[in-house]
Amino acid sequence: MSLNMSCQKIGALGRAFCRKSRRTATCTASKIPAFTCGTLASSGLNDQKSSENASSCDTKVSNSAGCHSSPAPHKHQAGKKRGEELLSRSGRAYSSTAPKVDPKTYLWARYNEMKRLVHDLIPPGVCNLLNPATIYANNEVHLDEVDIYGFDYDYTLALYSSALDEMIYNKARNFLVEHFKYPQGISKYDYIPNFAARGLHYDIHKGLLMKIDAFHYIQMGTVYRGLKAVPDEEVMQLYGGTNHVPLHQVSGFYGKGPKMKQYMDVFSIPEMTLLAAANDFFISNDIEYDPVHLYRDVSEAIGMVHIKGYMYKWIMQDLEKYILRGDETYAVLHRLVNHGKKLFLITNSPFSFVDKGMKYMVGKDWRDFFDVVIVQADKPHFFNDCVKPFRRLDSNGDLQWDKIKSLEKGQIYKQGNLYDFLRLTGWRGSKVLYFGDHLYSDLAVSHSHICLHRPDASPWLEDGCHRARVGGGDQGGEHRTVRPEPHLAAGTYRLTGTLTDAQRSRV
Repeated sequence: MSLNMSCQKIGALGRAFCRKSRRTATCTASKIPAFTCGTLASSGLNDQKSSENASSCDTKVSNSAGCHSSPAPHKHQAGKKRGEELLSRSGRAYSSTAPKVDPKTYLWARYNEMKRLVHDLIPPGVCNLLNPATIYANNEVHLDEVDIYGFDYDYTLALYSSALDEMIYNKARNFLVEHFKYPQGISKYDYIPNFAARGLHYDIHKGLLMKIDAFHYIQMGTVYRGLKAVPDEEVMQLYGGTNHVPLHQVSGFYGKGPKMKQYMDVFSIPEMTLLAAANDFFISNDIEYDPVHLYRDVSEAIGMVHIKGYMYKWIMQDLEKYILRGDETYAVLHRLVNHGKKLFLITNSPFSFVDKGMKYMVGKDWRDFFDVVIVQADKPHFFNDCVKPFRRLDSNGDLQWDKIKSLEKGQIYKQGNLYDFLRLTGWRGSKVLYFGDHLYSDLAVSHSHICLHRPDASPWLEDGCHRARVGGGDQGGEHRTVRPEPHLAAGTYRLTGTLTDAQRSRV
């Protein structure tokens, strides 16, 4: 039965190929190799009945497809004779003197041919109807199943202008020169907008910035050493004749393997640009250096900008310059609360910084929107350990010493952990959504990982994002996608689905 079904499918495929090819040439064995079930029979079916089925199926396929081919053999053949007969049945001539075709040229030709065929099949104008900012996903889930929405703050509720990237770059560059005693020549390298993009990988030992796809292949043409592109041939030599990077080199928590670092948030764009500039300085001036030392020094310099509070100070001094589209943040929060949704905030930023930004975007009563507010959460550790307890802050942001028995609306909490959060709120499962901008530090949860977009309120909607189901929920790795509720449709929510356990173990 399975053989007959296979024959039917192959016959349908053959007919489709022949119909398409009749536009330019007659479908013959010399143009399209016949799809015969005889190869199936000769590869694994030993009895006479199978051979007869294969023979009859051969006739059906060739007749229905309009292609000419010789009947399949009824008996097994082995060795050279069998191979010669299989080759002869394809209708092609094989010779050791035939000219060799460059694989790269052949693959590009096939790609362009398929691209042309696809464009022929798509009605004119359809591509222009597709919104490039829309997020497409595999399946659906109704937002009316979600009762609780959680948010990160930076680059989620608060969207920052590109001017902040330049400030971070300049300050970290100065740290390299003044604190780490790097050559003054690096100071001449100005920030280059749009040089780097979120999601790139950096080879720590080779000093190369590149794009690696989901199958761990380096995308040729994207590899840079310093500010200059590396030729494809050199890339292949550097990686042992292949552009595939073994998983163990790119895996590891927080996107850091032993040799590769993946930059997954918007804050990392200045860091990638500074790495490229510093590499370029050493290479251009023929100065010997260790790329590993450079990587660690640049990472520490960028960290100093955050740890020492420079970024917070710049933003609080000029909210209008650095914070964008705050009115849209207010509109989304207001819409959710008006429809009975509960909201919570979990951020690594300090309360004074969040308070000033939220008052600018939402108003002085912004805390009324949220049932729980947690600052300085120390993500990703918030999601991974149960060590740090929640601490309450007073209205001045000072720590209190009382034991936290519940998370109350109107209060501000610091640190804590996911286990206590679930225990104290009782929130868990598919009714909870959490929005974040970093694939690892926001979503390093041992439960289901899902992706959510708010297209008009955050920058990461355009180049990548994610959503987490907090606690419990589906464990089978099924894929889900959002369908907006009618009263939330203006928010245009989209999301993509959960990771399987096997995928989750690789993050």
